[in-house]
Amino acid sequence: MIQLISPSTQPITGEIDLPASKSISNRALILSMLSQSAEGIAHLADCDDTKVMIETLHSTLSTFDIGAAGTSMRFLTAYLSNREGEWVLTGSERMKNRPIEVLVNALNQLGAKIDYVEKEGYPPLRISGKALQGGKIKLAGDISSQYISALLMVAPTMSAGLEIMLEGEVISTPYIRMTLRMMNDFGVEAKWKNQTITIPHQDYKPIPFHVESDWSAASYWYAIAALSPNSSFKLLGLIRDSTQGDAQVATIFEPLGITTEYTSDGVIISHSGTHVSTFSYNFIDQPDLAQTVVVCCCLMGISFSFSGLQTLKIKETDRIAALKNEMAKLGYILAEPAKGMLEWNEKRTYPDYEKSIRTYEDHRMAMAFAPASLVHSIKIEHPEVVSKSYPKFWDDLQSVGFQIR
Repeated sequence: MIQLISPSTQPITGEIDLPASKSISNRALILSMLSQSAEGIAHLADCDDTKVMIETLHSTLSTFDIGAAGTSMRFLTAYLSNREGEWVLTGSERMKNRPIEVLVNALNQLGAKIDYVEKEGYPPLRISGKALQGGKIKLAGDISSQYISALLMVAPTMSAGLEIMLEGEVISTPYIRMTLRMMNDFGVEAKWKNQTITIPHQDYKPIPFHVESDWSAASYWYAIAALSPNSSFKLLGLIRDSTQGDAQVATIFEPLGITTEYTSDGVIISHSGTHVSTFSYNFIDQPDLAQTVVVCCCLMGISFSFSGLQTLKIKETDRIAALKNEMAKLGYILAEPAKGMLEWNEKRTYPDYEKSIRTYEDHRMAMAFAPASLVHSIKIEHPEVVSKSYPKFWDDLQSVGFQIR
């Protein structure tokens, strides 16, 4: 556990070398393997999820424990099912309770042979890998985009290619577009018309690839800037024409008083001094930003109504429940009026600042609550969880004056 204390002098300023994007890194690793590339991937993410992916892709073992790395579980399930061999994919206790049946059913329909080792519909998985036939499948559009991306990346290697018809509302579309754009970088053409994505059988082309910095990681600095008047930060490695849906953080934080200036090597974010009193937003395309914005709005006294949060219940933890529990410790009562929604109507309770913030094995819980130390000195349990996506997070906070005990 750590106690986090805000800088003694404000405004806060600094230059932050953000980590590489985990989402892009993990896709690039799969695509590099599928292209049989001898080229390197520059600026790979130095985090747990990407390290697990690298170790598994280059291992000679037959059993892989990917811990809490959800992206790795989904991507590797599809990748290994399409290769000759026998493998078991397992993970942490939380991972064993994160559903994967939709992906397994789709792969088995396309010619894979995947069985459940323990509980039906959940990891661990026993994968008997072989060349997949491909064909046509239908999937609900409101499932995790990682299932869809996992299928898309192996699609060109299937003998009959792949046609995916997405039914109903399609969520997290920026992550699907990221996957298709990166596949195109590696020489594969796909067609997305209406609700159908079509990828013929074709070969990937090996290329050198550079991973851009992580817009999700930038969100915590946006929150710090919003909670610290006159503060400003230069965030290195971010680009305007990003493949990341979370680049929308620049737009989301405009009503919260933060301006974004794009430079040749990153962005400069500054506190403008004005913000809205109420805020509504649909996070359907940026669910990973929700925790940061929820905490920030409460601390700024901005009532909100957020939707598009349905996938938060199957992340590293049930993030809706976790937010309600931990914000109550700081004196804020959140409401869940309907599935995928979260609201705060300025309802308060007596805070108990002596209680520590639980992180639930979720890196984003730790980092989303860290900016709260600008309003209250807080304690955060298991701070090491940030290694999942942003290992240097606490070091970077100290570099701009935060104290950690």
